[in-house]
Amino acid sequence: MKNNNILCKLFILCLAWLALPLFAANQVQGIRIWPSPDSTRVVFDLKEPADHKSFSLDNPDRLVIDLTNTSGGSQLPNIVGDSALIKAIRSSGDNNSMRVVLDLTKASKANVFTLPPTAPYGHRLVVDLPDSLAAEFVPPPAIRAARDIIIAIDAGHGGEDPGSIGPSGFYEKNITLPIAQRLLTLINQQDGMQAMLVRTNDYYVHVNRRTEIARSQKADLLISVHADAFTSAQPRGASVWVLSQKRATTEVGRMLEQTERHSELLGGVAEIIKDSANERYLAQTVLDLSMHHSMTTAHQVADHVLAELGKVAHLHQSKPQKASLGVLKATDIPSILVEVGFISNPQEEKLLRSSSHQSKLAKAMFNAVNSYFRQSPPADSKYALYRAKEHKVSVGESLSVLAQRYKVSVADLRQYNQLSSDNIHVGQVLRIP
Repeated sequence: MKNNNILCKLFILCLAWLALPLFAANQVQGIRIWPSPDSTRVVFDLKEPADHKSFSLDNPDRLVIDLTNTSGGSQLPNIVGDSALIKAIRSSGDNNSMRVVLDLTKASKANVFTLPPTAPYGHRLVVDLPDSLAAEFVPPPAIRAARDIIIAIDAGHGGEDPGSIGPSGFYEKNITLPIAQRLLTLINQQDGMQAMLVRTNDYYVHVNRRTEIARSQKADLLISVHADAFTSAQPRGASVWVLSQKRATTEVGRMLEQTERHSELLGGVAEIIKDSANERYLAQTVLDLSMHHSMTTAHQVADHVLAELGKVAHLHQSKPQKASLGVLKATDIPSILVEVGFISNPQEEKLLRSSSHQSKLAKAMFNAVNSYFRQSPPADSKYALYRAKEHKVSVGESLSVLAQRYKVSVADLRQYNQLSSDNIHVGQVLRIP
């Protein structure tokens, strides 16, 4: 009798073991849609790594994803977010396989790939859908019609990439964007300068795309805003980074190989360099000069930024730091990366989350940029005209005397220089309308 019971239990265990493959180990636990101006990212949160295949269909346009060893049916978890590119997401399947269909409003060449767990996310299957008709998110070139100085502001991270995470769970991406938006407002209020955001909302932009967006607007400067982090809570303070010489040399070499982009990278000189294969030395000279100018300018701007940041925040490094960072690599755009503080430091994280401190940081960066371009304006910019029409006050001069000399009214002088009274002092620099 005992032997029979043992045999029955063994038989039941064998049946259970045989039945295990019928029940999939994986499961779709969430779906998030991250729209950006030129693409849409769809992220499937999974219990385990995804075993997947995908293909596209047309008439109507669809993307089909088959997930094996994944339980599923017509019921999907709640979908967070939406996009004009996606009509609907639907599914079908059984206990061991799942088919997900993305109904699209137009054709898109999808890139489907997996990502391993990275806090705060687990296993993910990512679908990137480029939107070839969404170029309108980049402000039109007419922004430069009056030859304003153009500042491209890059809010670090975004979307599926949260950046560093503070002790309270706050994301770096939620610090960088509001600071960038405040800086944008300050610059756009200044006559002679215009700013544009590389990332206008909470979505991911590839590092190479960030410099391309800045280049498409012929930016005079790229500022990338980040918050630092470390394995311990002690480090604190702001720092500013510029491109290392080693990375600069590498980038010039890469650009020389990209002959199809020489007209973009060499500017008007590309009209002279017809055959860059035979005249490689000339192309390299132009790119070297461009990179040298960009790096010199970036270093000078970085000095100004550190001087202003030091008035409102603790500095982690008092001199510009050099690094091989992708967002700084543009040969033709002076680029700096500003670490506004350490999000890994509890006190500094709290400070960085504060709107008042964010405003101070943005104001400091604006003052630095304004100060630099006042001293070294591009030759064809409004700032260069301002510089040509400036007067340094000498002993015995008054506002009325200067108004008479330059044939303008005292009221115009006062308003043009934002003076609250007619009092001026020796050494003061006044702009002449």
